[in-house]
Amino acid sequence: MEVKVSLNDFKFRYEVYQLFNVYYSMREIKFVGAEDADYMVYIDEKTLRFEYNNYYVEESLGEDIKNSLRRFLFLCLRNVTHDIYPWGILIGIRPSKIALKLLEEGNTEDEVIEIFKEKYLAHEDKARLCIDVAKAEKKIVNKDKNTIAIYIGMAFCPTKCLYCSFTSNPIGVYKKMVTPYIEALIKEIKGMSSYVKERKLNIESVYFGGGTPTSVSDEEFNIIMKEIYNCFIKDDNIKEFTVECGRPDTLTRNKLQTMKEYGVDRISINPQTMNDKTLNLIGRTHSSADIKEKFKMARELGFDDINMDIIIGLPGETHEDVIHTKNELIKLKPDSITVHGLALKRGSRMYEEFILKKGIQITSQDEIIKMYEESRNLAENLGISPYYMYRQKNMVGNMENLGYAKEGKECIYNIQMIEEKQTVIALGAAAVSKVIFLEEDRLERFPNLKDLHEYVSRIDEMIEKKKALLDTLYT
Repeated sequence: MEVKVSLNDFKFRYEVYQLFNVYYSMREIKFVGAEDADYMVYIDEKTLRFEYNNYYVEESLGEDIKNSLRRFLFLCLRNVTHDIYPWGILIGIRPSKIALKLLEEGNTEDEVIEIFKEKYLAHEDKARLCIDVAKAEKKIVNKDKNTIAIYIGMAFCPTKCLYCSFTSNPIGVYKKMVTPYIEALIKEIKGMSSYVKERKLNIESVYFGGGTPTSVSDEEFNIIMKEIYNCFIKDDNIKEFTVECGRPDTLTRNKLQTMKEYGVDRISINPQTMNDKTLNLIGRTHSSADIKEKFKMARELGFDDINMDIIIGLPGETHEDVIHTKNELIKLKPDSITVHGLALKRGSRMYEEFILKKGIQITSQDEIIKMYEESRNLAENLGISPYYMYRQKNMVGNMENLGYAKEGKECIYNIQMIEEKQTVIALGAAAVSKVIFLEEDRLERFPNLKDLHEYVSRIDEMIEKKKALLDTLYT
């Protein structure tokens, strides 16, 4: 269903679209002529005007034109829809940066909270969350250009989850590409390892994600892990080595033992939900019992830093379902959790097949807020605190993704990745390297090719181009 907006000055199209997208995130927002419009937005040098049916508001334009417009539209749409969005007009993906900047400028925490409430119309709990995250990140965020992170991406998954829009190829379909991919990935690992050693760079963290790293066979997993260990772990005094074991149906005792052998100190076993009916709907070929079994196996083998991800707003889930997930995770006692709000991306099967074709209803805003409250209750029960956060477009409820961890077990890679203050050398199909120029406060990206055949056939080219970009910083 379309939302038709008449706007007299297209110079402000972006700001107007952003605010309408907060309230109508899963509907197409179209700018049309006044005769076809549902909403009228008028802006001139002195006045803001909003019309919808019998609702009419006019207000003087403030000195900060764009901020004045955002506040005006947010309040008008709140009055029309009666929906509550706790982040107010904050659209950016890293709101904690605002809190950190305000604190560094000498504002007290109470003053920061008032600025969030008055300037951005954000709720007090979101302002306090930003302050807590900013203080946690400040202790870890990178300040040395020669200290880097390594990301390695596995391009395969056992199946593609309903909500996923990442580059993850179902391994059953792409079976013939597994060996060529691993060979190309190892070539890239060795090539970039030589570069890191030549430039005498310090590796702080290594993160093996995907896709699903454990989707390959035990033998193939061992081959890759051995190369990662020899190239990046063995001779480097790194602080953290994480492996995503996101799908418990791919996790075996042999793989866990391989991780132990090669120095992995942090793993992630991601249920997303502990409700079997939802797991089946979203394309996860495992049960909640499998999650518990693999979690306990990892504990028995000595893993004392285990993260678990959950997703708020999955299709068909209610407040009661999230309470069930919360209670099951309290029993397991993970060392950290990451709470994701469902992001309905147009490239996902969920959006294409279920939202558009089958008309699955998006979880109501009131229900989303209750579900997030349960995730906070979960964190309190586990004795863990927020340490990193980011926001995405088209998240149900316009909320946030939030990482909680025990003190001393915050994921270093997550913080550096979100803060974008540390160079990340990324390996694997679709992996994006980020070269950070700290003194200039800027970054440059180098994305590897997404297509598996292209990645394999052009691996030498990507290695050399990546080195050339890194040389603009490390010469």
